[in-house]
Amino acid sequence: MNRVELVALTGLPEVGPGDDLAELIANASRDGVRLTDGDILAVSSKVVAKTENRYAPGESTDQRTAAVAAETVRVVASRTTPRGTAQIVESRSGPVLAAAGVDASNVPPGPDGAARVLLLPADPDAAARQLRARLTALTGRRLGVLLTDTLGRPWRTGQTDTAIGAAGVRPAEDLSGHPDTQGRAMEVTLRALADEIAAAADLVKGKTDGAPVAVVRGLAHLVTEDDGPGAASLLRPAGEDWFRYGHAEAARAALGLTPELVTAAGLPPQPVSAGTLTERLERAVTIARAAPAPGCPGARVTIEPDAVRLNPPPGAPGPALFALGALAQRILVAAWAEDVLLTLEAGGDGIALTPSGRPLIRRGASTGRGGPRPVPAPRSSPPGQRPRSPTNRTATGRPSPRACPCRPGSDPPRRTPRRGPPCPGRRRRPRSAHSSHRAHPSGLPGR
Repeated sequence: MNRVELVALTGLPEVGPGDDLAELIANASRDGVRLTDGDILAVSSKVVAKTENRYAPGESTDQRTAAVAAETVRVVASRTTPRGTAQIVESRSGPVLAAAGVDASNVPPGPDGAARVLLLPADPDAAARQLRARLTALTGRRLGVLLTDTLGRPWRTGQTDTAIGAAGVRPAEDLSGHPDTQGRAMEVTLRALADEIAAAADLVKGKTDGAPVAVVRGLAHLVTEDDGPGAASLLRPAGEDWFRYGHAEAARAALGLTPELVTAAGLPPQPVSAGTLTERLERAVTIARAAPAPGCPGARVTIEPDAVRLNPPPGAPGPALFALGALAQRILVAAWAEDVLLTLEAGGDGIALTPSGRPLIRRGASTGRGGPRPVPAPRSSPPGQRPRSPTNRTATGRPSPRACPCRPGSDPPRRTPRRGPPCPGRRRRPRSAHSSHRAHPSGLPGR
């Protein structure tokens, strides 16, 4: 029987710059969970960053913003929120995560009492290798080490711990070509083992329990003799990243405005709360006119409650009219990022862009976060009558004898004559005791 044990390592003191984290872990294990060959240590990256003195000033919003910018390689998405600007970025340490991993939780103030933030370890894989080597020297055990940090996930709410550094642990398992239970060869199955272990270990570490290290026992077959490729091997290469930008950033990049150019131009990020239709149209026009493309000098752009109107200057030549049409197309693209689908109508005096009234992203009527819309309750039948079956079937599962076989899902035919063409599934026969319209169990008209 497969069995995995997760045990939090308690008794660790608050660590600081220059502390020997491996010695602290080894001492705690002697007093609690004794380490054995094949154990995997899941260590929160925050305690490693503290020993590396990865602090930055965080007293003000500007200082925290500067710390995030200094640790950012590439901006994936930005949104303005009531608390400020939130960003998903590729960090210098490797992972793509919120605010480049810059965090203020569980961070003590500086010597002067000023608030600080903590950065990710400079090289998580290198830190994991150093920690593993030191632990092996102190304990004589064959161990694996994971550095973990909390990341959000596309398509799903909430956060989970993932491995941002690894040493002595097989980070992934490629099952491509292996047969499944039905004997078919699996094609694309790559298990992120290091991430699965990190997420499981977080169940016993917690966020507020003061236990930054967990011992994972029962996975000795995943512990390797060498350090291995590290957690960096789990980072998706840019050429294979289908989600390199957020949806608004992707639309802006198609207009020639990368996130870096948007920041340089002083344009604000898209807000989390979309606002009114007029506000969304105003943002779309601003982005479209800021795109590095030839404009139409003298063109008049009017934003109305229900449309955007573009009018060329009087006597505009052909190239100016072409530029006006190009501007209209850029507004269409920018509006798409605002979840507004515009329809272009060209007239003698200019161009009108009107919302279609159909949102590009359908949201649930109750929560506004997506999901199925509520289904209307079925109409009740009058007292004393059998409720109408929406599937035209009786309680035994057979087709209703009064159902129309050529209109699945319809109600039984009325007794009063219908207007319009006759039902093609009916035959005109002389009225008799056996001339009623019956449905055959096969779904075809009865003979």
